[in-house]
Amino acid sequence: MSNSAGNSVLALLLGAAIGAGLGILFAPEKGSTTREKIKDGFDDVKDNLKHKFEDVTHQLVKKFEGSKHDIEETYEEMVSNMSYKTEDVISFLETKLADLKEKNAELQKKQLTNQES
Repeated sequence: MSNSAGNSVLALLLGAAIGAGLGILFAPEKGSTTREKIKDGFDDVKDNLKHKFEDVTHQLVKKFEGSKHDIEETYEEMVSNMSYKTEDVISFLETKLADLKEKNAELQKKQLTNQES
């Protein structure tokens, strides 16, 4: 829709809303009755907006609760995987440490043998 067509539609809607408002205000009813109708109309709009806000809030809370559960599950999975990886690394390091201790013991024997000669 072009900008001028959009402006025309907006002007038409605004004119209709103003006309409806003036029609209510100049209706052949008592002012108190007209004011009550206007108040009831605003109350209906307010209640409708309140319900829509509550629905959106409920949907957002529900969505984020699911996201929170997914994040917690992913975290637990990651910790579990890291635990296994940590065990693998510790086993590898223990093996390397045992090898180094063995090589160190051999070097110390060679040094003692060289010192005695």
